[in-house]
Amino acid sequence: MLIGVFGFLLFLPSRKRRLASLGLSSSSGREAVLLLFVMFCAGLASVTLFPANFWSLNRWYWVLHGMEPLFPPVDWQIQWDTLQLTPFQEIIRAFRGPWVMFLMVANIGIFCPIGFFPALLWRGWRWWKSALVGLCTSVFIEFVQFFIGRSSDVDDVILNTAGTLVGFWIFWMINTLLPQLTIKFQCTTKELPGYG
Repeated sequence: MLIGVFGFLLFLPSRKRRLASLGLSSSSGREAVLLLFVMFCAGLASVTLFPANFWSLNRWYWVLHGMEPLFPPVDWQIQWDTLQLTPFQEIIRAFRGPWVMFLMVANIGIFCPIGFFPALLWRGWRWWKSALVGLCTSVFIEFVQFFIGRSSDVDDVILNTAGTLVGFWIFWMINTLLPQLTIKFQCTTKELPGYG
């Protein structure tokens, strides 16, 4: 997430100039929410696009001392054996045990911000855009996980995409009840000097 903060600050001046060239301004509240979203995306990437325990201090100690490789070797037989391409198999299994149910709810919950924040931050965002972004992001994550020794499951894609739709639905409810609140987090048009 700290890398996300660094990237946000690095591109802040050029992004501000681009907004200014378009006659737009971004409030400090919007910038804070945008930073929160960038940090979330960086955090999501760190826990999904790297091998298990990649960021643990103990593991880095052994990597830096040459005792472990940065990326451990992948057992391709296990990857093919555990690849789950049958839709709804894990989802149905979730109703038989609390741990699988927790994982199912977590897969939905972790993608809610991907449906919520873009709708809050950008005008004209629609539900199908949230679904498309969620689908593409989840497919990319599951694809990468296959090659880093983590499990890949089509049900994760279904649940993650559903999560983005839940996130958009939460935005839609807030926007319906409190439209004056949500509009504060979108860019506004700058008034040019000499124009009323």
